[in-house]
Amino acid sequence: MTASGLTLGILGGGQLAQMLALAALPLGVRTLVLEPDPQAPARLCAEHLRAPYTDPAGLARLAGCDAVTLEFENVPLEALAALEGRVPLRPGGALLARSKHRAREKEALRAAGVATAPWVTVEAEGDLAGALAAVGGEGLLKTSELGYDGKGQLRVGSDAELRAAWDALGRVPCVLEGRVPFVRELSLAVARTAAGAVACGPLIENTHRSGILRTSVFPAAAPEGTQALAREAARAVAEAWGLEGLLTAEFFQLPGGELLANEVAPRVHNSGHLTQDGGGVSQFEAQVRAVLGLDLGDWAPLLPCAMVNVVGTPDGRAPDWAGIGALPGTRVHLYHKAPRPGRKLGHVNLVAPDVGTLRERLTRLEELIP
Repeated sequence: MTASGLTLGILGGGQLAQMLALAALPLGVRTLVLEPDPQAPARLCAEHLRAPYTDPAGLARLAGCDAVTLEFENVPLEALAALEGRVPLRPGGALLARSKHRAREKEALRAAGVATAPWVTVEAEGDLAGALAAVGGEGLLKTSELGYDGKGQLRVGSDAELRAAWDALGRVPCVLEGRVPFVRELSLAVARTAAGAVACGPLIENTHRSGILRTSVFPAAAPEGTQALAREAARAVAEAWGLEGLLTAEFFQLPGGELLANEVAPRVHNSGHLTQDGGGVSQFEAQVRAVLGLDLGDWAPLLPCAMVNVVGTPDGRAPDWAGIGALPGTRVHLYHKAPRPGRKLGHVNLVAPDVGTLRERLTRLEELIP
């Protein structure tokens, strides 16, 4: 099937929309983004509909596209409701409502047969008593909605800390997750078309710093059989949730090799950025293909590769760009965002001929990025 002449609408105009638009262009697909921010990164490579997500005129323009997708979860559900029935919306509002709310997400993961860490809801004063003991005595209190990159969550190790954390988070509905003794964090994306074709991306190993993704590496240093487990879980979620589009699942791997689902994002994911430069189809092209019903197959880099995020620092330090440019196999991706502490400003991908060389160069690359 040819994609020439198709138009893809995107709710959100951030860096993920920017990279989706860039992946769509070589396929012959035009993109429109609905985004209120006048400095939206995607404005540089897509038609920018500068308006609120619920703007009737903007939604009407999106409704004229061949399909509509999203780049982040916190799109108002009213916007999705306004599009339902007017244009193929992938993923749809029901899936988004599930994935953007941590308690509903975890319930749906378990219903799909995918294990998670122990958890309980904390939505009222009476839920605090016994909650920490129920999840093992130590955990993370997370807001049920709107949390990302370490925001909206606090670590707790006593009932007093739990109460203080709930107060600090504004006494909004939360999920208390028990801490698990994982040995590595992993992610894997799955894509599914409206016709039911399913394809998976590579298994990727991730590390975080201050709640924000720091590095992603392919191939993951995981035991044999781990990718099959991750693919089975991701596919189960895609099928059970009726996914149309792309979904990324994050996992904890336990010392015995078991996987626990941590979170799910119904879109391309920061950990999959390394697929841009490792050869083969990127996660962004995979989402475009799945949403528009184009030919779709499993995707993975052809060479070992890694990614390091570029995040704004409190002291305003910039990466050593000259050093990065001199390091073989690097490619810089900037988001055209004004710097501020904790804000993702870009990422640097790294490709190498073998795993040993990749690990050596990755150590050097991390030294060059504060």
